[in-house]
Amino acid sequence: MPNSLLVLDLQPGGVAAELQLPLSELAPAFGPGLTGHPETLVADHGPALRRYLEQHTRPLSPDGRPWTVRVGELRVQAAEQTATGPYQELTAQLWLLPPAGASPRAFTLHYDAIIHQVATHVILVSVRRDWAAGRVGDEAPTEVGVIRLDVRNNVVPPLVVDQGLAAGGWGAGLRGMVLLGMRHIAEGPDHLLFLLALLLPAPLLAAAGRWGRFGGLRYSLGRLLRITLAFTLGHSLTLLAGALGWLQLPAQPVEVLIAVSILVSAGHALRPLFAGREAYVAAGFGLIHGLAFASTLSGLHLAAGPLALSILGFNLGIELMQLGVVALTMPWLILLSRTPHYSLLRVVGAVCAAVAALAWIAERTLLDTTPFSAAVERAAALAPGLLVPLALAAGLSYRRRRKAAPAPPAGW
Repeated sequence: MPNSLLVLDLQPGGVAAELQLPLSELAPAFGPGLTGHPETLVADHGPALRRYLEQHTRPLSPDGRPWTVRVGELRVQAAEQTATGPYQELTAQLWLLPPAGASPRAFTLHYDAIIHQVATHVILVSVRRDWAAGRVGDEAPTEVGVIRLDVRNNVVPPLVVDQGLAAGGWGAGLRGMVLLGMRHIAEGPDHLLFLLALLLPAPLLAAAGRWGRFGGLRYSLGRLLRITLAFTLGHSLTLLAGALGWLQLPAQPVEVLIAVSILVSAGHALRPLFAGREAYVAAGFGLIHGLAFASTLSGLHLAAGPLALSILGFNLGIELMQLGVVALTMPWLILLSRTPHYSLLRVVGAVCAAVAALAWIAERTLLDTTPFSAAVERAAALAPGLLVPLALAAGLSYRRRRKAAPAPPAGW
């Protein structure tokens, strides 16, 4: 039979827990009445289910003081475990609040939902996130124990959860959020692709509806700085608003709009669509990208102080990764833009970005993985290896041009 899963997120102010209860096991333990269609179960039995879970979840501090247990959102969804196949489960969000002065990292958990009636049932307990230890990503949960019936004594022994009182604290939490922000950009190539596609024509002058010659170093760096800062400002605003719950949009349209932003920037790289106004476009689409960033923080369910520090650290990690990628690529693009070969690179880069954007639009609209999207993901994983060929090509092209025309162009 399927097991229950209890996943813990340790936070400075308490423990956010997620319970996953198989309905086939919950029904005989809950009592008569928990029948009917799974779609209406929460609507029909929500209050009673919350009371049931509160009665059977009893955390205690090491000194014996009881914690406060609050049961939040309930939902029914499909699930599958390796040994049992597909089934329906009730997922419950709990908040475990320790008494004043007690650490949320060490407690004794008395828990016997389902198992008080179904003696063969097993509850697997794991820690998914631990903010004070800097563990804030989506790594696989670490199992901390198993709750099962002691058949010899006919009791359900409590589980001691002790993650150590001397964790890194707020410094470790900040460091973990910085690394999470960097990883979010590294593993989400759509954000960087938008910015890089918008920066492709940044060193060039626009004339007669086409991209022309190199505009000079000061011109290029000025446009690069304005576009990057505008994108940063845009996504920082909605990251803050979304993480604080002030602004929330469904994930699907946000992801589709992000892909649309890449398509727009790719079109601009082919032909000047809004020459001189790139900073405004970067800020506008940055607002959309920030909503996607905020969804990562909203899942942490942090209190005000840790949340503020997390927003700062996460945004800092995003900026560090963005600046690192820009710093590694733009010098070579600027150097190459002084040569005739840059036109080919710009067109090829814009077309690749447009193809990736169309693949993502199709995938995110149809909610299905397309062959093109899978190829884009594989290509994104190979992107760091292109830096060396890019640098070599830029250096060789510029050297040949200097030999042919030693005098530097106006504006350098």
